[in-house]
Amino acid sequence: MPPRLPIRPDLAEVEPYGAPVLAVPVRLNVNENPCPPPPEVVTAVTAAVGEAAAGLNRYPDREFLTLRGALAEYLGREADAPWLTAGHLWAANGSNEIMLHVFQAFGGPGRTAVSFTPTYSMYPQYARDTYTRWVTAPRRADFTLDLTTALGVIDRERPSVIVLASPNNPTGTALRLDEIEALARATVGPGGEASAVVVVDEAYAEFRRPGTPSAVELVPTYPHLAVARTMSKAFAFAGARVGYLAAAPDMVDVLRVVRLPYHLSTLTQAAALAALQHADVLLGGVAALRDARDRLVLDLRSRSDPVTGRPLEVAESDANFVLFGTFTDRNAVWRALVRDGVLIREVGPTGWLRVSVGTCEENTAFLAALDHVLSTAEVSR
Repeated sequence: MPPRLPIRPDLAEVEPYGAPVLAVPVRLNVNENPCPPPPEVVTAVTAAVGEAAAGLNRYPDREFLTLRGALAEYLGREADAPWLTAGHLWAANGSNEIMLHVFQAFGGPGRTAVSFTPTYSMYPQYARDTYTRWVTAPRRADFTLDLTTALGVIDRERPSVIVLASPNNPTGTALRLDEIEALARATVGPGGEASAVVVVDEAYAEFRRPGTPSAVELVPTYPHLAVARTMSKAFAFAGARVGYLAAAPDMVDVLRVVRLPYHLSTLTQAAALAALQHADVLLGGVAALRDARDRLVLDLRSRSDPVTGRPLEVAESDANFVLFGTFTDRNAVWRALVRDGVLIREVGPTGWLRVSVGTCEENTAFLAALDHVLSTAEVSR
């Protein structure tokens, strides 16, 4: 027998993170944008990457101020924050790396991070990888934030990192600005010092319903508050791996300390810049996806368990996915859908399933498969 590897004890039995990858006709399990980039965007990105490739013998621009400026210009329009500058922005390989930078900079041994469940399953992994203690408190039954509970946890645990997802994954729930502001105020001491950073993960923000503001507008008032975004979802740019964060320049400077050298490749920067120059085209389908999501919510609520007659429970969503349930054996439902050629996600609270919003054809196929599954006795609730 070969010698055992000296793995960290806390990692010895851990499986790598990742949603199932199965070869089925309809894949609605990882919240991707179902619409590929339009041809003119593909042409622009190809040209930009080709031009950048001529200089691959050199390291990439370590500070990527041009990209940060373009992100600031886009986010300034999208979040009604025209004051944003390149100094307010940071970027990395997906919002996952952005969040890891936050935990590296503000978490660590002897420190605590707090969030509110159910929420994104990667957050505790960021804590684990940085030896940050991870503490959660439950949301209400409708997945909204219980502010009294949240403030109590902060007072009791004294965290150095507070993570808020809005819209929340996997529930799709958006937070109100007054809720975020209450938590930000609770982490400011009498002398004005911040006891924690408050990070609002807005990966799905472009899909929020009209009238739902972005937490970006709170950044000037609370320099210990940051807002993470991604180009993976609304921009249909998941394969490029580009995430970014808006915060006070002082916080951005702290993140620069923990990043790896030249972490954002020349090709990534070129592709992202080309995409941002075509933001209006790339985001042109967002309204249609929001409408499709709202129809999917109504369609799911119109369905009932054929045995009990109870309608399905469906969470309100400001994202590009819908959480629905509840099932006595959600895995049986998930497996039956896979057999019918539809892959969704078995994630979130016990009994619930999450489906991404797909094309019209994919959504129709999902609902047809679900009707077939619900009619079978083996998956009745």
